[in-house]
Amino acid sequence: MFHDLNVPYTSNHAELQRTLTFLAELGYNTIALSHTINGKLPTDLTSPIPTPLPFATPPGLRILTRLTLTLLSPASTPRLPSLLPHYDLLALRPTTPQTLLTACQSPATHLVSLDLTTTRLFPLPRKTLALAVQNGIRFEISYAAAVLDNGGPGGGMARRNLISNATALVRATQGRGIVVSSEARTALACRGPWDVGNLAGGWGLGGERGREAVGREARVVVVRAEGIRGGWRGVVSVVAGGERGVAKGEAERAGREKGKSGKRKAEVLEVEKAEEEKPVSKREMKRRAKKARQEGHDGGVDSDGRKQEGTANEGNSETVSATMTPITTETSAKRAP
Repeated sequence: MFHDLNVPYTSNHAELQRTLTFLAELGYNTIALSHTINGKLPTDLTSPIPTPLPFATPPGLRILTRLTLTLLSPASTPRLPSLLPHYDLLALRPTTPQTLLTACQSPATHLVSLDLTTTRLFPLPRKTLALAVQNGIRFEISYAAAVLDNGGPGGGMARRNLISNATALVRATQGRGIVVSSEARTALACRGPWDVGNLAGGWGLGGERGREAVGREARVVVVRAEGIRGGWRGVVSVVAGGERGVAKGEAERAGREKGKSGKRKAEVLEVEKAEEEKPVSKREMKRRAKKARQEGHDGGVDSDGRKQEGTANEGNSETVSATMTPITTETSAKRAP
């Protein structure tokens, strides 16, 4: 599966529909429509991108919404978590080294999208970028300025700056955690996944990593964003509607139990709990053993009668033996010659 995570949303729906259709024909399965905000966040954080779109899209094409926020100062970062319910992806565009550090450390960041068309790009510390990649944040390179020259002043300069800055970014990240997007406003600026892989080779990415930049690495961004939006710290997923299914199953089970025994579920549970034997602890076992020994000792004291009976029986045995002895002697005398 191939992803293009940066297609600017425009009110020109005819051109946008043409771009989405062409990207689908090139082999892309997931496309993110981007809305850009420069400066402070507005009061209304609702996404202006309609869901669903007011025009037909190619079948099998997944459409996501994305917000690209330009960070002018670290003061706007406390409101970043409030943007997550309104957008599928959140991309930050830092403009200073301080805002870059803030973007790399924010847990709400999905993408760091640098403006690589500027003449001078601020330094990119390797440790900061490596830590961000380790935490799941990816760095984006948009290729539209490198493949499409609008013919205006500075068009060629923007292309040269993008190639130079993209090479510096690949060198700083050692080719890890790079996502390549189009940022194409028209269908003419779009390129296929294999062409993007070849284009990334000119920035220092190998052919395999260049294809992963529109495949596996982009998918990591989407999956991580879904985990943050629909879970707790990206670990536990929250599934809506599960409580209703559980309640329905419990009701059916209670009805079956009531039909079998003629009792309500609470009564059946009370009977089952009463019938269940509690596990015996070691202390209880010792107490029971001590009680058994005491009862055995008391039984020996109370059974004196039994012991006397045993003594009487012994006396009777001696009497029988004494009585039988003369008989044995007489018998022996008779047998003597």
